[in-house]
Amino acid sequence: MIELSIANGIAEIVLNAPEKLNSLNEAALAELDRAYDDAAAAASRGMVRALLLRGEGRAFCAGRDIAGVTPESDDAKGYLNGLVEPLLKKMAAFPAPTFAAAHGACLGVGLGLLLATDVVYVAESAKFGSPFAKLGATLDSGGHWYFTERLGMHRTLDLIYTADLISGAEAVAQGMFSRAMPDDALLEATRIIVERVAAGATGAFTASKELVAHIRDQRLGLWAAMSEENDEQARLCKTEDYAEGFRAFQEKRAPVFKG
Repeated sequence: MIELSIANGIAEIVLNAPEKLNSLNEAALAELDRAYDDAAAAASRGMVRALLLRGEGRAFCAGRDIAGVTPESDDAKGYLNGLVEPLLKKMAAFPAPTFAAAHGACLGVGLGLLLATDVVYVAESAKFGSPFAKLGATLDSGGHWYFTERLGMHRTLDLIYTADLISGAEAVAQGMFSRAMPDDALLEATRIIVERVAAGATGAFTASKELVAHIRDQRLGLWAAMSEENDEQARLCKTEDYAEGFRAFQEKRAPVFKG
């Protein structure tokens, strides 16, 4: 179900079970976890400088695959603690910029995958939200934290209580994700951006990724954040990519970064 390809500095991970809207059971989550491990190992060797996550068929991911699961036998905590949370942590810490192209249903753990990705571009008609009110369950995969952080308390509880879904265009307008695109242009436009980023200064991008996460998680003020930026700049100015970018700017040419 999970496919990984690596070419031209880009790892592309595909959820490929369109017949079930790419919903994820335990085996599929384990496959996805291994795919991120393999991509991270390739990144450590300089073979991956950006990652793209996407889904085949009519949806990105409709959530957990509960085929064969009964309420009496369900170990929801084991599924979330043992499989989902470790994967989401691994995704958030991936050692290169990560992107997702999301279309159709993006719910439950599928939504969690997007929230753990650096940059998410969505189809205008994609669907997001918390349908768990209809199941007697609650939003998971970090959804409460991300929704509150991006949408605020009132909008978060509105979506949870009502189980209403919002479109990709609405999700972007409300600050949940980065850009909404016409459905038929999403994948091509995303790939073009990912290719551009993969040709960039990967070390500098990774530094910014870590800075943004640290500033957010530690609630750093302006001057503390600026101090950390200064430290990163001091480290980066000793790299080959920094020297190349500096010379290219002076020589009025496009830089050629090695990552």
